[in-house]
Amino acid sequence: MGRAGFSYCPARTDPHRRPDKLLSDAGTEAMNMNSPYATTLPVMILLTAAGAVLLFEVYVLGRWLWLKFHRKTKPPVRCFHLLIHSLVLTGLGCVLYAALIEPYWPQITVVRLKTPKLQHTVFRIVQISDLHCDARPRLEPRLPELVNGLDPDIIVFTGDAVNSLDGLELFQKTLAAMTAPLGQFAVRGNWDYRITADLFDGTGFELLPLKAVRLEKDGEAVMVCGIDYHLGRVSQQALGQLDSDTWNVLLYHSPDLIDYLEHQPVDLFLSGHTHGGQVALPFYGALVTMSRHGKTYEAGRYTVGDITLYVNRGIGMCGVGPRVRFCARPEITLFEIYPADEMLSETDDPLHK
Repeated sequence: MGRAGFSYCPARTDPHRRPDKLLSDAGTEAMNMNSPYATTLPVMILLTAAGAVLLFEVYVLGRWLWLKFHRKTKPPVRCFHLLIHSLVLTGLGCVLYAALIEPYWPQITVVRLKTPKLQHTVFRIVQISDLHCDARPRLEPRLPELVNGLDPDIIVFTGDAVNSLDGLELFQKTLAAMTAPLGQFAVRGNWDYRITADLFDGTGFELLPLKAVRLEKDGEAVMVCGIDYHLGRVSQQALGQLDSDTWNVLLYHSPDLIDYLEHQPVDLFLSGHTHGGQVALPFYGALVTMSRHGKTYEAGRYTVGDITLYVNRGIGMCGVGPRVRFCARPEITLFEIYPADEMLSETDDPLHK
């Protein structure tokens, strides 16, 4: 799949440079990725084509009406005109679907991973991301039931809470209704720095700006490490807290940090930020990802060296522009972490364990 996105030159990775310096570069680069107006060639082509079709539709309808009422004759209907009408109606249907259906149609994705670092315990981690709450609820009233119904041991939120202060109460109410026996944890995304209020007050979620926590279940443990979006430059302070003998999950809002984790004790890297493009095309995927990697890590699961990277499509929609989703459904992700020798049946339904 071809790369698209920012016209951007990433810093060269020098093997002799210190890991904390590389992570510093990553944080600086991430801070430069905030512009919501980034475009790609596919976006420009799509918008140009849509504009041309709409203009021609106006011309065709105007000419048809002029002939009908001024010449008092029935104007001809040509096949080409029918094609234009069909395209416009299809486009209108897609817009209505993107605004009224897909944002309310969540998808639960299950990812199963095995590790020799566990002997007999299974950990269930649920990830949500990019709620982008507004004053008017969309999926938020249903989220707690969907998340809690997955019976998670741990719940994590990977940033971008609200579009404005108007959505803060809804965001906090939504998170407060989620529970997990080993805890709920969060990091901030790029949008969260626009809000001065305490986003996670009263939610039961622990913010991990540069912190790792050890969580135990049935005598075994995993570690959850969080790094706030604008703290990439000092990420080593958090990564240095990880135990290489423990199965470790990293929370960071954007997948852009993946280039700088080669020698870090990270097993699973959970991110969001891209929204899966929010508007995507069949057989092509995301049009805009707001990532310096373009389409390389647009959504879903990737294996980068020894690290499993997962890019969650998020729940809400960016606060800039219309609130629509197309071919990028809202996503809740369940991760099941099994011991390496655990026998898994292909017919097992992990959603109903």
